[in-house]
Amino acid sequence: MVAKQLSNSLAHADISATLHPYTNARAHERQGPVIIDRGEGIYVYDDAGKEYIEGLAGLWSVAIGFDEPRIVEVAAAQMAKLPYYHTFSHKSHEPSIRLAEKLVGMTPEPLSRVFFTSSGSEANDTMIKMVWYMNNALGRPKKKKFLARHRAYHGVTVASGSLTGLPNNHKDFDLPVIPVRHLTCPHFYRFAQTEETEAEFSARLVSEAEATILEEGPDTIAAFVGEPLMAAGGVMPPPKGYWQGIEALCRKYDILLVADEVICGLGRLGTRFGCEHYHFTPDIMIVSKQLTSSYMPLAAVIFSETIYNAIADNTAKIGTFGHGFTASGHPVATAVALENLKIIEERDLVGNAARMGRILQARLGELAAHPLVGEVRGVGLIAGIELVSEKHTRRPFASAGEVGAAAFAAAQRHGLIVRAIGDTIALCPPLIINEDQVHELVARLGDALDDTAQWRSAENLN
Repeated sequence: MVAKQLSNSLAHADISATLHPYTNARAHERQGPVIIDRGEGIYVYDDAGKEYIEGLAGLWSVAIGFDEPRIVEVAAAQMAKLPYYHTFSHKSHEPSIRLAEKLVGMTPEPLSRVFFTSSGSEANDTMIKMVWYMNNALGRPKKKKFLARHRAYHGVTVASGSLTGLPNNHKDFDLPVIPVRHLTCPHFYRFAQTEETEAEFSARLVSEAEATILEEGPDTIAAFVGEPLMAAGGVMPPPKGYWQGIEALCRKYDILLVADEVICGLGRLGTRFGCEHYHFTPDIMIVSKQLTSSYMPLAAVIFSETIYNAIADNTAKIGTFGHGFTASGHPVATAVALENLKIIEERDLVGNAARMGRILQARLGELAAHPLVGEVRGVGLIAGIELVSEKHTRRPFASAGEVGAAAFAAAQRHGLIVRAIGDTIALCPPLIINEDQVHELVARLGDALDDTAQWRSAENLN
């Protein structure tokens, strides 16, 4: 047997050994990775020393910046004391207990119980199983279907990926595999009918949801699942009145309302949670990402006492709740989350997101005059800039995603990391960003858009 050859080049080793998520593997073989070496505040630096504003907070997730020493100290202390223990079979430990208590205290009524996982995908997967388990326990075996939305993002496991409403998350994965109906994406700019007002668009979507419920049968619909503001599908705030209409339907037809706060939660919109910004009350909430600023993998399903009691009664009947993960409530991850939340509160990062968000949205609004920009949208410290072929008609480019990819690359050359979602450029900087940094971020993005416009003209793309 011939030993495998190892390369001293990190880039070569990466190409030779790794399959990257959300990446064209053949393109990666040709161009190789950008290797990020260190972080400092809102900035990261590659292995050649180039500085980038991390305009997506990693993956929509870093609240406190990329070099917070308090998190390192807490993680090291917990590692030294109890580096790992599980929460199965009546076992527990202080960090997970304190974090569950903290989350119950932070979240709106009626949320009162917490189940920990390591990712938002696992949390949504758990939520699905919990809802099914509850309805079986209550003698409602037909109440198993979910309502989600086109362009929603709820994860990538087999079950949570089925809730996700993005074609590339389903294509060739044989998804969806659970009973789910995807409703119209609540994005007014792209999906409103000609001359339809925002209020009319919102009412039409709520009517569509009710018609779907009646078509399927209310006794078969278990839950409506939605991000308060749809993020990974293109940063799309809902139309006014949408969430109030959806909540009213859920109450009318005894359907659980699930707020997927993995991105919106813990400050991103300038409020603690997206459901607070949009004034609706969920039965279940999913949090992750900014829970630890992604310094450690952690997520939580937070749910009502009514749901807990139905599940608890059934565990007494069966003898157990036959679900959980090795790392559920991991002591280091939960200790990190507690310190991360303490920093968010001490430094008023939710308030900073509101204040800096107003500046960011105003500055980005100035880009609406750019020849490539069709719409600028967002709330707080999250925004989407949709690039179009023709501003007046909102006509998209013939080759979807090509111009967005060019803008992504141009931004990177100018020292700004963004996300290209088709032809929408997404921004979601760390919550610690200050006013000077907001202006610098927008300046770098403006330069990138100018470069992209010149490239588009040279390539004669329509």
